[in-house]
Amino acid sequence: MTIKEILDKKKLSFSLEVFPPKQQANFDSVIRAAKELSDLTPDFISITYGAGGSTRGNTVEIASKIQSFNTPALAHLTCVGNTKESVAATVVEMRNAGIENVLALRGDIPQNWEPGKPATGEGLEHASDLVHLLKAEGFCVGGACYPEGHPESANRAEDIDNLHYKVDAGVDFLTTQMFFDNNMLYSYLYRLQSKGIHVPVLAGIMPITNSSQVERMVRLSSAYVPAKLLAICDRFADKPEAMWQAGIAYATDQIIDLISNGVRGIHIYTMNKPAVASAILHNIDAIIAASNL
Repeated sequence: MTIKEILDKKKLSFSLEVFPPKQQANFDSVIRAAKELSDLTPDFISITYGAGGSTRGNTVEIASKIQSFNTPALAHLTCVGNTKESVAATVVEMRNAGIENVLALRGDIPQNWEPGKPATGEGLEHASDLVHLLKAEGFCVGGACYPEGHPESANRAEDIDNLHYKVDAGVDFLTTQMFFDNNMLYSYLYRLQSKGIHVPVLAGIMPITNSSQVERMVRLSSAYVPAKLLAICDRFADKPEAMWQAGIAYATDQIIDLISNGVRGIHIYTMNKPAVASAILHNIDAIIAASNL
């Protein structure tokens, strides 16, 4: 089933995300995590794509495994590390695996990338280029968006202008980068509406269950961290069980507030930890069920 069909059918969607292993020896553990996540019956599970295409094969294989668990899969695909020829080859792999949904991304340039060397093939400089190719092949295509602005955009207005290219290219839905202050999302959604962007937007939630995650996540996403979350991390930094519980509670509060204010898609970045997704779902399963009545 395509994600567009799911979003058209449901009043509230709930989805999860996994990432392929950096080392092949860990492949089986990721599959086990994916199976546990599938057992939570999310509407779909997305599978990330390594920097420079480093986990491309695993992404397709894991997506195929997830679909064998009767859960729709969303395979990520990036411009970085690809050419039109390699994208065409990946399309064949995806079709053979029965994958219908792809998240089209520009992708992050690897830190050790050779200066001056093109990171993408000609005609694949932007995610919108990839969207065009994938839509032409009949895929349901998603895109990424940034409530606090893409780090490479000059300002938030330019960021939304750039997002328009992806929307005009035909993306069926958008998934946000992580954010920790819901007001950032509400303001962003208002700006999207005012600019004529009306495709479904899924709210990306990153549960912080380890205080060391905060510094890394802020560095990667430039996300604003509210004083409330900073206080939690400071108070329970050396108490892992308490930090885990507080992080689950914070993410749960975020999600309940989002649903209460009409957000129709929740996407959890699980970091391959089924226990985190399970704990959050336990807190909100009745809310999800009531929202879909």
